[in-house]
Amino acid sequence: MQSAKEVRRRIKSVDNTKQITKTMEMVATSKLKKATDRVRAAEPYSEALDVVVRSLYAPEFAERFPMLRQPEEVKNLAVVLMTANRGLCGGFNANLIRETRILREELMEKGHAPELHCVGRKGIAFFRFRSVEMESQNTDVGDIPTVEDADGIVSPLLKRFEEGELDQVLVVSAEFRSALSTPPRVTELLPIRPPEGAVSADSYILSPDADLILARLLPAYVRNTVYKALVENAAAEQGARRTAMKNATDNAGDMLETLTRNYNRARQAQITQEISEIVGGAEGLA
Repeated sequence: MQSAKEVRRRIKSVDNTKQITKTMEMVATSKLKKATDRVRAAEPYSEALDVVVRSLYAPEFAERFPMLRQPEEVKNLAVVLMTANRGLCGGFNANLIRETRILREELMEKGHAPELHCVGRKGIAFFRFRSVEMESQNTDVGDIPTVEDADGIVSPLLKRFEEGELDQVLVVSAEFRSALSTPPRVTELLPIRPPEGAVSADSYILSPDADLILARLLPAYVRNTVYKALVENAAAEQGARRTAMKNATDNAGDMLETLTRNYNRARQAQITQEISEIVGGAEGLA
């Protein structure tokens, strides 16, 4: 049995850890609320873009807009992985990395050699440790993603897709359903697929013409898809961190209860031993 002094030292250590995890839980809860608000704020614009694309899409536009080009055979493709810059968020990063590994293995089994683009330090560190070549690395996206962050990620890929260097771009990120449900999701960023229920542009009177509208709309559509993925990823990260820190705090509380009982037993045993020694000494002097 550990001595009372050793148990008391452990109690102090666990208590300090509990204070840290509790503070991190409170910080994550605060950030989660703001991150969730950003996700909700991005939804109306995203839905409006989807409606406009459905309204304007026509098969003949694929000949004039490279983003709508549907390749007959996918030869060159890129996979963009979005992870967090920090850990202590449960299995959030591990789930995204595992989804990316499975996706890459499936693509390689089909004979592809997908490029890997990593956003976030955790994904970069994982694949760098395993000597996996990464086409690009981005650690500049913080807790509050911006449209500029999304543009910095998508612009080089969009340019290469339009020039024919890439046939497909896939994004692996977290889908934010709730603070407790954030499964990995694979999104096809490029090419832009014909939306279900697309309506011919001939059904509308457009001013200016459809070509000019789509020339500005399609890049915005792709950029917004990346931006929405970033804000959902940020919200999912905070939700996972809050859950992880709450579990850690609860576990620390349970451990403190156990250690306190052990301390009381050790202290009681120590007192009993001291009394026995006193009684024994007194009998020896009698």
